[in-house]
Amino acid sequence: MGRPAVILMDLINDVVHPDGSYAKEGYAEQVAARGVLERAAAAAGLARERNIPLVHVTVGFSAGYPEWPAHSPVFAPCRDEKRLQLGTWGTEQHETVRPHPGEVLIAKHRLSPFHGTALDVLLRAQGVDRLLLCGVSTDLVVLSAAREAHDRDYRVEVLEDAVAAADPALHRAAVDLLARTATVTSVDQALSR
Repeated sequence: MGRPAVILMDLINDVVHPDGSYAKEGYAEQVAARGVLERAAAAAGLARERNIPLVHVTVGFSAGYPEWPAHSPVFAPCRDEKRLQLGTWGTEQHETVRPHPGEVLIAKHRLSPFHGTALDVLLRAQGVDRLLLCGVSTDLVVLSAAREAHDRDYRVEVLEDAVAAADPALHRAAVDLLARTATVTSVDQALSR
């Protein structure tokens, strides 16, 4: 079955906390309605119990926004509105899924957790070949991660009960697309094996 790793993506205050800057675009509401934080916390807990690698991923930009892509529709407002600045409350993992000491935290500057990061090297060094994806948003981050992981020859599973988009229609559409390159499953199904 291979060695799995649980990847928790962008479950940060700016996105999933009701007071977060992106949360107001529907993310916090959908995350709460779908129980995503609780399901992601359950996935993290099961990973810890079973000694499965657990990687926390946060999106953000350094002070001054040197990595900021001005042309991006997703990230365009970040610099002027001081969104997603690394080292601030907004880019901290939500308290429900906060990393434990010694757990890996990767900062990324784009949608995909592989782009410009050491994620692939980290996973391969631990013999990981199966990724269990959790996080926000289904239609952007999870879809990007799943496709890139697929093309890097990982077996990809999307834990559908631990992901959300800004609205249910985007989530459903993304899940349909994800099913073409990944296995769509749940926290319990993926981690009960």
